[in-house]
Amino acid sequence: MKDVRALYEARLQERRASAALAARRARALSNARLAVFLLGLALTWPVFVAGVLSALWLVPVGAGFVSLVFAHDRARERRERAARGAAFYERGFARLALEGVDWGNTGERHADPHHAYATQLDLFGPGGLFSLLSQAQTPAGEATLAGWLLAPAEPEEIRARQRAAAELAPRVELREDLFALGPDDARRVHAEPLVEWAEAAPRLGGAGLRAGLALLAAACAVALVATLVRGEGIELALALLALQGALCLALRGRVRAVLGALAARTRDLQHLAHLFERVERESFDAPRLREVRARLDSAGAAPSRAIANLHRWVSLLDWRRNQLFAPLAPAVAWSTQLAFALEAWRARHGPAVRRWLDGLGELEALADLGGYAFEHPGDPFPEIAESGPVFVARGLGHPLLDPERCVRNDLELDPDHALVVVSGSNMSGKSTFLRSVGSAVVLALAGAPVRADSLRVSALALGAVLRVQDSLRDGESRFYAELLALRRVAELCAGPRPALFLLDEILAGTNSSDRRAGAEAFLRGLVARGAVGLVTTHDLALAAIADELAPRAKNAHFEDQLTDGVLRFDYRLRDGVVARGNALALMRALGLDFPDTRG
Repeated sequence: MKDVRALYEARLQERRASAALAARRARALSNARLAVFLLGLALTWPVFVAGVLSALWLVPVGAGFVSLVFAHDRARERRERAARGAAFYERGFARLALEGVDWGNTGERHADPHHAYATQLDLFGPGGLFSLLSQAQTPAGEATLAGWLLAPAEPEEIRARQRAAAELAPRVELREDLFALGPDDARRVHAEPLVEWAEAAPRLGGAGLRAGLALLAAACAVALVATLVRGEGIELALALLALQGALCLALRGRVRAVLGALAARTRDLQHLAHLFERVERESFDAPRLREVRARLDSAGAAPSRAIANLHRWVSLLDWRRNQLFAPLAPAVAWSTQLAFALEAWRARHGPAVRRWLDGLGELEALADLGGYAFEHPGDPFPEIAESGPVFVARGLGHPLLDPERCVRNDLELDPDHALVVVSGSNMSGKSTFLRSVGSAVVLALAGAPVRADSLRVSALALGAVLRVQDSLRDGESRFYAELLALRRVAELCAGPRPALFLLDEILAGTNSSDRRAGAEAFLRGLVARGAVGLVTTHDLALAAIADELAPRAKNAHFEDQLTDGVLRFDYRLRDGVVARGNALALMRALGLDFPDTRG
C-alpha cells in the first residue's frame, strides 16, 4: 500500500498543477475575449456611424472573438477534468487511510432492511463496504456492483469476474478517466430517462412526412428571403408559413413527447459519449471484459458516436433560446424538424441503448473490483470451491480496519466443523469477527479480493443477525424483531445453496432458560439442514450447546486482561470457553462502583 500511496500522491500533485495551469489559462482567455469584444464595440462607431472604416475590419475581430470563445471552453474543460482527476486521488487517499466518509458512492438507495445481511453488515451508507468499492458514474454501474454484493454469483461467474478485475487492477488511468469524465457528485449521470425514451414507441410519422415537412420549411425560408430581397411575394411566404404552422400545431403533442424527456439531458449525453469513447479505446484479454466490449459494438455503431450525435441533436434545441435565432426558429419549424431527427435516431439506435448502458455499467463495476484489488495488494482473490459448504480462512481480518493494525484470525467451517460458539467479554472482538467473516463472504462471492492471507469458500447463502432493534412504528419488540430475522436465516436453508449463518448474542431478549432451550433447538435445526456458521454469546450456559453438538461443533473465545485497572484486548480467537467476564471492571472504570448497601 506504500507504493499505491506514493503513486496517488504523485498523480494528485500532477492533477492539481494541471488544474491550476488550466485555470490561469482560462482566466487569460476570458480577459482576452473581453478585450476583443470591447475592440469590436469600439469599431462600431468608425464603421457604422462615421463610415471611415470598412465593415471588413469587423471580420477578423469577430473571428478572433469566436476562436477565443472555443479556446476558453477547452481550457475550462481541461481545468474541470484535472480537478476531477485530483478528486479521484483524494478519494483514493481517504479510502486507503479509512478516514472521513467521502470515499465514493454510498448506495443507500440499494439498502433493504429485510435483506438477509445487507443492513447487518453495513454494506451501504457512508463508510460502508459499498462506498469502499464504488466509483461508478452511471446508475447502471452502481446498481451492478450493488447487485453483486447482495446476490452471490455462481463459481464460474465469480472466477470470470476475478480474472477481469485482476486485469483491470493496474489500469489506474482508465479508472481515473471513468471517474473524471463523469459530472461532479451534485449532477450524477441519470440515464434512466434516456433508456425510457429510447425504448418508447414511435410517436411521429415516417420518412415521407419528415421529407415533406423539410421541403415545406425550405420553401418557407426561400420565400421569406425572396420577400426581403425583392420586397414582394409576401402573400406566398405567409401562405407557406400558415400551412407549416398548421402542420406543426397538429403534431405539437407528439413533438413534445419526443423532445420532453431529452430536453434536460444534454450534459448527461455529453458525459455518456465521453465515457463510451474512453472505453472504446481499450482492448482486453479477460473473457468477461472482451464480452462486455463486444456488447458495446453489437449494434453496428460505436456507442460513443451514436450518443455524441444524439447530444448534437439535443444541443440544437437550445438554439430556440438564442436571441438571434429565436425569431427564425418558427419559420423553419425548428422543434418539429429536430423531433423527426431524434425519432429517426431512436428508430436506428434505441433498441441498443439499454445494452450499451448495461455494458458500461458492468465495466464500471468490474473496474471497481479492480480498483479495490489495486489499492489492497495484500488482499488475495479467494479460491472458489465447487461444492460446500466450505469456509476456510487463514489470517482473516475486516476490510474496514487498518490492515497494519488489524488482528487476524483463522476459521474453518465445513460439514464436519459446522458450528463455532464464540464466547467472550464485552468489547473483546466477537461482533467484529462475525462481521469479518460476513464481509469476506460478500466480497468473495462478488468476485473481489478479501482481507485474509488465504480463503477457500464455496457458493453460500449468507444470513446474519448482528444488529436488531425494536420498532415503535411497527409495534415490534426487540425480541420479536430478532425472531423475524432468525426466520429469514432459517428460510435460507430451503434454498439451493448451503447457508452460512452469523448470529450475535442469539435470543438475548428472553430469560436464560428459554434462551438456552430456544438457541439449542434453532442451532440444531440449522446444522441438521446442512448450514454452517457462528454464534456469539455472553451467556456461558450457551457454550454447552457446542458440547451437545460435538464433534461438529466447538467452543472458541476472545479474552481480555485487566492490568492496573485497565482492560486490554488482544482480539485473538482461542479454543474453548472464556473463563471470565469484564462487566464489573468496566462499570468500575466508568465510575459505577457503588458501595454494597446490603445489611
